Amino acid sequence: MTISNEVLDELLKGCKRPEDLLGDAGLMKELKVRLMERMLGAELTAHLGYEAGAEPPAEQTNRRNGVATKRVKGSDGEVPLSVPRDREGSFEPELVKKGQTRIDGIDDKIIGLYAAGLSVRDIQAHLEDLYGLRVSPDLISRVTDAVLDEVREWQHRALDRMYPIVIFDALRVKIRDADSRMVKNKAVYIALGVTREGDREVLGLWIADNEGAKFWLSVMNELRNRGVQDILIAVVDGLKGFPEAITAAFPETTVQTCPRHGHSDQWRAHGSIHLIRHSMNFCSWKDRKAVAADLRPIYEAPTAEEAARQLDAFEEKWAGKYPSIAPAWRRAWAEVTPFYAFSAAIRKIIYTTNAVESLNRVLRKTLKTKGSFPTEEAATKLIFLAIRNFEKGGRAVREWVAARNQLAIMFVGRFDA
Repeated sequence: MTISNEVLDELLKGCKRPEDLLGDAGLMKELKVRLMERMLGAELTAHLGYEAGAEPPAEQTNRRNGVATKRVKGSDGEVPLSVPRDREGSFEPELVKKGQTRIDGIDDKIIGLYAAGLSVRDIQAHLEDLYGLRVSPDLISRVTDAVLDEVREWQHRALDRMYPIVIFDALRVKIRDADSRMVKNKAVYIALGVTREGDREVLGLWIADNEGAKFWLSVMNELRNRGVQDILIAVVDGLKGFPEAITAAFPETTVQTCPRHGHSDQWRAHGSIHLIRHSMNFCSWKDRKAVAADLRPIYEAPTAEEAARQLDAFEEKWAGKYPSIAPAWRRAWAEVTPFYAFSAAIRKIIYTTNAVESLNRVLRKTLKTKGSFPTEEAATKLIFLAIRNFEKGGRAVREWVAARNQLAIMFVGRFDA
């Protein structure tokens, strides 16, 4: 739709200064209100079936019944709005719904600021500075609490029948305990799946005081109840009780420990230290670079046999100075060796940061300003919004085609089932 120059000239008559157009009492604000009122009037006309000023049909009892004035908040502050009424009270406007007090996506602005990790106080200041809106902490809490309904729907949505790869990870957050009122470190567990098409999808998040077989079995059963029938490869970093639980729920799944996973302290599974970090803990600072370089041929070996030879060579070189490193690898060998059956394409997805590090980065950025959360619900809201932002940013796993072809061969009858 194009507005003619004549109409614009007529509208701009009397506008001599910028504030005449853009100020609190300026033309733009008044024009917006008048247009909204006209649109509301058109909605009532459609509802009643006759134009304003015309006679209603003789058989119709419902009539126009004046207007009700309400104040609504928008991006340019608070404005009065005259909303037309009908006698029977059956008119439900769509433009500004009954009970609605905010327009122009203010809820979305609040949610966006909350998702960025801003506190309630910061959100208040931001909205007042940028939009001239004074909103109460209670209003901000009500808007963000509405996210919990979305979280519940997301957490119970139907999932795919099969996921080629699912990475189970954990981060630590500080949450005030509801009973003791003490701030505690709690684990937030996240399952990041890779779909048959090569898209990353966060399957769910769970907050728990303690992990163990019972907890993980409940997670596995939840995934099954949501439609998951098979997981080809589950990648974990020493999560307590996990192998027993997934074997009970998905007996054919290959469970793979990730020796390189978790470069951040915040993103370590509770009670576990992955092999590389564990090895570094035994080294002096001056030897860490050399030890890491000599460990690389082990986890980059093309076969399990070659990896074992490289481990022997490492032990021969370093056993005198660091006798605990090689035995630690040997104790975990049964969990590490399934890795060597995978092609380079699959290894890259499992063991490099490609699939999961971008999610970690989004979560770390969101959580870094938070000292602690008052409730589990507050933590859930913020983490969910961070996950939603992550999934908006593109979900495709790089170089998936080569890995997909290898998986289809390795798991014949299951990948395409």
